[in-house]
Amino acid sequence: MSTLPSPALSVLDLVPVRTGQTSAQAVAASLALVSRAEELGLRRYWFAEHHNMPAVASTTPPVLTAAAAARTHTIRVGSGGVMLPNHSPLIVAEQFAALEALAPGRIDLGIGRAPGSDPVITQLLRMSGTTSDVERFPEHVRDIARLASPEGAALQFSNGHTYDVHATPAATGSPKVWLLGSSDYSAQLAASFGLPYVFANHFAGEGLERALGLYRSQYQPSEAHPEPQTFLTVNAIAAPTHEEAEARALPQLRSMARLRTNQPMQPLESVEQAQATPMDGLAQTIIDAMRAKWFVGTGAEVAEQLRAFAAKWEVDEVMLSPIAGSYESEPMDAAPGRTQTLELLTAELA
Repeated sequence: MSTLPSPALSVLDLVPVRTGQTSAQAVAASLALVSRAEELGLRRYWFAEHHNMPAVASTTPPVLTAAAAARTHTIRVGSGGVMLPNHSPLIVAEQFAALEALAPGRIDLGIGRAPGSDPVITQLLRMSGTTSDVERFPEHVRDIARLASPEGAALQFSNGHTYDVHATPAATGSPKVWLLGSSDYSAQLAASFGLPYVFANHFAGEGLERALGLYRSQYQPSEAHPEPQTFLTVNAIAAPTHEEAEARALPQLRSMARLRTNQPMQPLESVEQAQATPMDGLAQTIIDAMRAKWFVGTGAEVAEQLRAFAAKWEVDEVMLSPIAGSYESEPMDAAPGRTQTLELLTAELA
């Protein structure tokens, strides 16, 4: 029995797409996982924003959040995150204010400033002029928070007149805004705004100590958030045996290695496909480095790693990116490996 406290668990979902799987099947698998996460008592479930990637179907967090909210009753749902430079602040505010009306008190709006894709797609996403100016990111974060609040925002004209703007009429609540990032910039901005902050540890893995230190030491209390609030993301796979967990890690590890060595992207391999084809030396080096930072093993092994991780960084919540791959025999509209990860870990951390 561990003497360390058990952190609360949440989920970050990129809606992975495997070989032979349609986007409809991938989304169906993720929505089934949302329902199971709620049954297991997880705290929140977020969808990421990525574009033009064959192995990722999470292109539209607001749409996926609406679908998840309609299938659940208690778990918080939202974005992890909306890549703000790709969107008009008013549109983001309207989307998430509408979600707040759909599921009052359960909506999280995680906001990031990364593109979420390659340079060509980024240009296509940012054809909206000044709204896509990355340098205006702080201003746009403030705009969204005001527009989505019941009070709304007031535009001030040079002649002294004002024009009231509300994301939705007669709002009674607001989505909870989080800033997301993997750099000092995002940590310091969240601290200066008095906003909750999440370091993208599952993606970056470097600079965590400095980012958390800056956020906590520079935090400026706000009315909504008098104390700093943060949790961390991790890549995790749990299985009945260590060998199965390692096998289920291979498809995602190999996909990330291809991305980082500029190889053509493709849907995720099955476990059998990943095991059948060795990668070259450089790719294997990248795989080994990534694997060392992931949480992979039996339920008991990973649970103990998560307790130690949460205690080290003084957080009471860990958001899992459950990246377990699938065997060829497993159904296309379900994610048994990802479901198994949540089931084993909630049982061990209960």
